[in-house]
Amino acid sequence: MEEAIVRDKYERITKLLINNQITITTMESMTAGLIASLLTDTEGASAIFKGGFVTYSNDAKIAQGVPASVIDTYGVYSLETARAMAKACCKSYRADIGIGLTGTSGNVDIHNDDSVPGKVFAAIYYKGKMYETSFVMDRQVSRYEYKLFAADRVADSVLKIIELS
Repeated sequence: MEEAIVRDKYERITKLLINNQITITTMESMTAGLIASLLTDTEGASAIFKGGFVTYSNDAKIAQGVPASVIDTYGVYSLETARAMAKACCKSYRADIGIGLTGTSGNVDIHNDDSVPGKVFAAIYYKGKMYETSFVMDRQVSRYEYKLFAADRVADSVLKIIELS
């Protein structure tokens, strides 16, 4: 994954959001805030980026509005949890778009039975509709490469959604 390509996508997203006065927020687990960082690398991002949560642990997700029952029923690594994350951050910051992302890098999470190495779940909540994706990443060289790969896939989804609206 080429970092410059991913950065260009997020610059495009941020400029589109600024031009259309659409606000955005994130609740990230596996990417640990990388998406928020990429969104805010463009001048003027403060006009559209409401804030973000890095909810690396289950407790952090619950503290920020993800119902414990969702994690208990479906697992932390699930589309249901990603959906709850997207809705919770959107509600918390009163943003137009909420991104929820959960997944595992290249190893098994010994604290969560539903861990599948490289499996990612992402949800984007916008205008009362939920858009979601899941994918499995091939082995990457580093944890950063896993994060970058996932951020790239989310960027593609966000671009598609905002360009179609």
